[in-house]
Amino acid sequence: MASRVEGPAQAPVDPLLPDAALSKDILPPSVHPFSRLRQGGVRLTVRGRPITFRRLRPPSRGVFGLLAVLGPGLIAANAGDDAGGIATYSSVGAKYGYDLLWMMVLITVSLAIVQEMATRLGAATGRGLLDLIRERFGVGWAVFAVLVVVIANGGVIITEFVGIGAALELFGIPRFLSVPVAAGLVWWLVVKGSYQRVEKIFLLMTLVFFAYPAAAILAGPDWGEVARKTVIPTIRLDSDYLMLFVATVGTTITPYMQLFAQSSMVERGVARKSYGPERIDAYTGAIFSDLIAYFIIVATAATLHQAGQTEINSAAEAAQALAPVAGQYAFLLFAVGLLGASLLAAGVLPVATAYSVAEAFGFRKGINLDFRRAPIFIGLFSGLVGLGAVVALIPGLPVFQLLVAIQVLNALLLPVLLVFTLLLSDNRGLMGDLVNGPVLRVVAWTTVIIVSALALTMVASLAAQAVGLDLFGALGS
Repeated sequence: MASRVEGPAQAPVDPLLPDAALSKDILPPSVHPFSRLRQGGVRLTVRGRPITFRRLRPPSRGVFGLLAVLGPGLIAANAGDDAGGIATYSSVGAKYGYDLLWMMVLITVSLAIVQEMATRLGAATGRGLLDLIRERFGVGWAVFAVLVVVIANGGVIITEFVGIGAALELFGIPRFLSVPVAAGLVWWLVVKGSYQRVEKIFLLMTLVFFAYPAAAILAGPDWGEVARKTVIPTIRLDSDYLMLFVATVGTTITPYMQLFAQSSMVERGVARKSYGPERIDAYTGAIFSDLIAYFIIVATAATLHQAGQTEINSAAEAAQALAPVAGQYAFLLFAVGLLGASLLAAGVLPVATAYSVAEAFGFRKGINLDFRRAPIFIGLFSGLVGLGAVVALIPGLPVFQLLVAIQVLNALLLPVLLVFTLLLSDNRGLMGDLVNGPVLRVVAWTTVIIVSALALTMVASLAAQAVGLDLFGALGS
């Protein structure tokens, strides 16, 4: 006779799981300890005994099963096409036309590898990055990594709410009203909604990005020139060129994307032996995200740059890239896209940050836990959302300059987390058969070296400017 497994009320894990170690092997990959499961039932035979799991549904098959897998990687990568991403890609297209399209090819390869490596690390270990850093490298390095994450992510969270305010101002809604309402909405969706429901909402929000490929096509660019600039690098010894190059790296391969991708594998309970579809998710997300970024650059280059406008200082100016699609209503379409992108990242980023920090120090975490059960996790998430909203309300913020500057900061901090991720995923004792292969290892370490070199060059350029020198002018003379 089937027995119902409910578990003691005081158990530290979900009462649906009678034995944490056992459940890791018998539960489907889509089920994790913090799921809120609907009515139904799954009957399993464990060690010769039939067990009925109440309110547990079998994993979806067909299209819905695929959508259940294609989630965290797609969300994490497309969160890079947020307010800072749109501002950076638009600035690149306006300032340099098609000259920087070639870098998107290289960045896409690096992003796909880094994202897949993060998801694989989560599936192989069942733990977040900062938690692994603390265990493998010590508390000191863990505190350093946490500071890097909080600084980088805190800055980006601010840009998301700046983007929300700028988007809704195009609709005539003042940011002193829109930003607090948006912050409350994001908080409610994450804290009060289930993980699966929030994930589906995030996925739906990515649909707004399809406006940019349409705008690029309708703008009628010289596709021969676009193709040449995509495969033939154009290098300039120019501080602005370097800054936008570094900002593009920082907004495309951001620290929080790796944190979210890895923590999602842990949250979803993806087992090491079932890892596989998640690799497709990581690669698909990276390609889709960077295709959108590519077309943002093309659309802006074919409109603003061709018209002689090489600087973007407001959302209204950036919106003109969508004029081929929407004409006089371009600002409305841009506002919808910017709003969706900002809300997507404003939900993803605080969750990834709070999850990683809480895990690093052993605090309880999970978006389906309340404040009483996970005070540090919920408190940090709420504080990050509140901080972003408050700073975004400061009068006189230079919107686009701030958005691009934060992406530069991300790029400067990125090598720190990339090195930790690579050292961990190269560890066969930790990863087992999911350890990095030789080709992936070479490409990944090459990415770290290039990003580090760009970051150091950027720091040297900023230091030279601070004392009134032009680093690139000196090199060219």
